[in-house]
Amino acid sequence: MEMKKRITLELRNRAPEKVTELVLDNCRSSNGEIEGLNESFKELEFLSMANVELTSLARLPTLSKLRKLELSDNIISGGLEVLAEKCPNLTYLNLSGNKIKDLSTVEALQNLKNLKSLDLFNCEITNLEDYRESVFELLHQITYLDGFDQEDNEAPDSEEEEDEDEEEDDDDEDEAGPPGEYEEDDDEDDGGSDLGEGEEEEEEVGLSYLMKEEIQDEEDDDDYVEEKGDEEEEGVRGEKRKRDPEDEGEEEDD
Repeated sequence: MEMKKRITLELRNRAPEKVTELVLDNCRSSNGEIEGLNESFKELEFLSMANVELTSLARLPTLSKLRKLELSDNIISGGLEVLAEKCPNLTYLNLSGNKIKDLSTVEALQNLKNLKSLDLFNCEITNLEDYRESVFELLHQITYLDGFDQEDNEAPDSEEEEDEDEEEDDDDEDEAGPPGEYEEDDDEDDGGSDLGEGEEEEEEVGLSYLMKEEIQDEEDDDDYVEEKGDEEEEGVRGEKRKRDPEDEGEEEDD
C-alpha cells in the first residue's frame, strides 16, 4: 500500500490534529520521499516509518511535538540536518539498517539538543574503529547508543519509562496530598471528639437518672416499711385496748 493511502486509511475516523501516534511501517513511499504527511499533525508525538524505502527526509513536515521517530530499514544516507529544523524536540531516533557510513553524517544531529537515544546498528558506520567512543564524543547530549550507555548499561524499555514516570507522579501526589485533605481530617477528628463528648454527657445523664431511680425506690421501700410498722403498732395498741377492759372485768369478778 502506498504511504498516502495508508495515511488516509489511518485518518478515516480521526482528525489529523488529534493524532498523537502514527505507524506507517512497510508501506511504499513515492520515489523515496515522504508523502501525505503535513503540518496538520501538530500533536504527533510518535511516528514510525520503518521499511518504507525512504531515501530522503526533505519532505518531512514540521512536527514540533514529535519525540520518537522510527526510520529503520530504509535507504537513508544523509540529509539528517532537516531533523533539527523540523523536529527539534526529538528524544529518540532509530536509523538502524540505513546507509549511514561515516561520522560526518551523524554530526548533523548535534543540533538535536533533546536527543537521548540513537540507534545506528546494522549501518556501515558501526564498523568504524572506536565507533561508540567517537559517536558519544561527537554527540554529547545522547545517553544511549544502540540501546546501551557508555558503561554498557541497557536502556529501559519505553513502557518501563512510562511506568516510572507514572510512579513518580503518584509519589509526588502522595507526598503533597490533595488540597484540603488535612483540613478534612482535622474536621473529622473534631467531629469525632464532639461526638465523644456528647456520648459521655449522655452516659452521665443516664447514670444520674438511674441513681435517682434507685434512690427513689429505696425511699419508697423505707416509706413502705414505716407504714407497715405504723400499722403493726396500731394493731398492738388495739389489742391492748381490748385486753384492758377484759382485765378490768376479771378484777371486778375477783
